[in-house]
Amino acid sequence: MTSTLTRPPSLYISHGAPNLILYDSDTRDFWRSLGANVPRPSAILIMSAHFETARPTFEKGAHPGMIYDFGGFEPELYQMAYPAPGAPALAQQAFELARAANLDAALSEGRGYDHGTWIPLKVMFPHADIPVATLSVQPRENGAHHFALGRALSPLRDEGVLIIGSGSATHNLRAFFGGEDTPPWALTFNEWLHDRIEAGDAAAIAAWEQGPDALRNHPTPEHYLPLPFAFGAAGPGTKGKRLHHAIVGPISLDTYGFS
Repeated sequence: MTSTLTRPPSLYISHGAPNLILYDSDTRDFWRSLGANVPRPSAILIMSAHFETARPTFEKGAHPGMIYDFGGFEPELYQMAYPAPGAPALAQQAFELARAANLDAALSEGRGYDHGTWIPLKVMFPHADIPVATLSVQPRENGAHHFALGRALSPLRDEGVLIIGSGSATHNLRAFFGGEDTPPWALTFNEWLHDRIEAGDAAAIAAWEQGPDALRNHPTPEHYLPLPFAFGAAGPGTKGKRLHHAIVGPISLDTYGFS
């Protein structure tokens, strides 16, 4: 992926813990490099695992504030801000595309940037000068629904919009806080995911529950579902590529690009 491209890819980013932004790591370095090398977007549309609703909801506020939706972390995190402007026109356009695809979409106004949004974007685009519209995940819906939602919004990429799904490729917090080293079941699912994505197997990514130890890696689905969304946003016939690989205990920090 180089800056010679003019049409932004769609991305799936494993956003990790909020304090990832504070310390040197390969993942933070990769995010910084990714932001510098991706074609500069006209705007960003990002689905965060931490914005949950029953139906696809697009935030149309012009000046989103900050949401510090975490506790017990370093005090300096609660002083950080990401003052990127909202993207009301993009939210409206995305809403209309979703409705045209017979998806029961909605608009919201007044919701700020949660950490699934502002943590990676603050590293990738630190000048906060690209408008951002946020989109909810629907944990009660399946992978096929999220893939269809991404597909409905894929025309936005032709207008220079960077579409991002922000979650975590594996996400068992109980195992993480239990202090486990990376267990075999996390490695197996993570590599199954990698193989299916790079094979372009959209059906397997949508029916993710059939993957090895899928529900052990994702006891709840909200961190997974932004992945089929990003896959769908790439358009038909796409194969993804793993752009970054890291895993901490049972939590994968992998990033995928779809172009």
